[in-house]
Amino acid sequence: MRRDKVEVAGRINEPDGNCCGGPDAEATEATIALSGDGSCIAEARHQTTAFLARHGHGDRPRVSARVVGLTELVVSELVTNACKYAPGPILLSLRLGSEALEVEVWDSAPVLPTASDADPERVGRHGLEIVKAVAADLTVLRDTVGKRVTARILLGPA
Repeated sequence: MRRDKVEVAGRINEPDGNCCGGPDAEATEATIALSGDGSCIAEARHQTTAFLARHGHGDRPRVSARVVGLTELVVSELVTNACKYAPGPILLSLRLGSEALEVEVWDSAPVLPTASDADPERVGRHGLEIVKAVAADLTVLRDTVGKRVTARILLGPA
């Protein structure tokens, strides 16, 4: 499988699975298959919140309400883009490490997303700008089929 690295902003994620600033043996992950229709956006948010509630405690620091809110926003924006611009199913992967949470959305569209220039008159199409503003890193990996958009959200204080 061919996976090209494409930098959107920040560091480039390597296809070898390094997470959250480096290998993290303590990382907890989940992959959620979504239908790709409009109802999957709410389902993605719900599944994300449930994942964070299950795994954001115990031997790792509790995930703050701020991080939960930012993660719900990032998931909403990335899944919405996938629903709008890519036909078919979507995969949402969440990986919670000791320092950060990675949100990855795979879809089948080969077109790489780009953030538009700031324009206060523009209605809509601000999703990628929002994700870039709240995530520590935002990257895109082109797959043999489609692409993966990954946002990294730091768990520590802002």
